[in-house]
Amino acid sequence: MDRLVRADYVQAMNLKLPQPLGTTALIVAVLTSGLLAGVYYAYAISVMPALGAFDDRTFIDVMNKINVVIVNPPFMLTFLGSIGFTALAGACYLKPGARPVLVWIGIALALNIASLVITSAINVPLNNNLAAATASTAPADLAALRAHFESSWVRWNLIRALANTAATSVLAWALTRTPSD
Repeated sequence: MDRLVRADYVQAMNLKLPQPLGTTALIVAVLTSGLLAGVYYAYAISVMPALGAFDDRTFIDVMNKINVVIVNPPFMLTFLGSIGFTALAGACYLKPGARPVLVWIGIALALNIASLVITSAINVPLNNNLAAATASTAPADLAALRAHFESSWVRWNLIRALANTAATSVLAWALTRTPSD
């Protein structure tokens, strides 16, 4: 009897119960990919231009501090969640009739992985090199250290921002194409 009462209540209140796993994973993939795109976008339009206005020593010191602070649970959940939830959504749509949505999820997964590879293979090593070189760099050599770091880091950050933005768009499109779970 409780179930009938609950079902009537939900229907009367026009409430939706939680989505099945595939749709839920896809929604969370959209959110995490979008949040990550937003982080990279914020760096591109505000953080790096603001840092660019400072002298070499300040730029390097603040960038090193940012690189330590950003490795935190919310960022890591977003960073790894963008791939994990996209992969989970893909696994959930490995079923008959879901091929159209699965193709879009696959494209988004490739874009999210590209962002991870850029971060891991380019941005993080640049960050690590900046931190390691700072202690042993003579004040006269700070400009060269900064120039090498800044130009590459900014360029690759923009590319990963675009990759995550595209992944978010593709995932949102996939969400509109989902067959009923």
